[in-house]
Amino acid sequence: MTTVIRETKETQVRVELSPGKGVTNVDTGLKFFDHMLATFARYAGLDLSLHARGDLTHHVMEDVAITLGTAVQQVIPATAARFAERTIPMDDALVQACLDAGGRFYYQGPLKNRLYEHWMRSFSEHARVTLHLRVLRGKDSHHATEASFKALGLALRDAMVDSGSVFSMKGSVSLEVK
Repeated sequence: MTTVIRETKETQVRVELSPGKGVTNVDTGLKFFDHMLATFARYAGLDLSLHARGDLTHHVMEDVAITLGTAVQQVIPATAARFAERTIPMDDALVQACLDAGGRFYYQGPLKNRLYEHWMRSFSEHARVTLHLRVLRGKDSHHATEASFKALGLALRDAMVDSGSVFSMKGSVSLEVK
């Protein structure tokens, strides 16, 4: 299990994360956001305890993305399968998530909701994953957002499978900061 705590003048976030069965205890004070985080963890097969409070919705969501992304980066196995893609239908929405958990950040969207678009970008950056999200169909922002979190969770679950070998022509990549 990994624990990541982020405290600023604007927010307090605590994340406890481990590979598991998708058991969650999420409380940010933002009900739909809590639902999206619990959905993500459930689909990713990650046990998640997350508590957050803050002054503004934007600050809470951004700092949760930073904290959860950092925790996810720490639980990705060195010999992860790395690449994954999932497409999820949800009512009128059809969303595709393509993921590379190889340690380099890149995000391409967009989602229809600017707060969740920003969340995906911040999460990707701090998880150090490449994430391409495509809303292929759908007019309902709620459905597109929820399908995005499901697709991201399932793709991450697949990418995190320990393959027993490193999928990189560079071999094992490590970064040491002194």
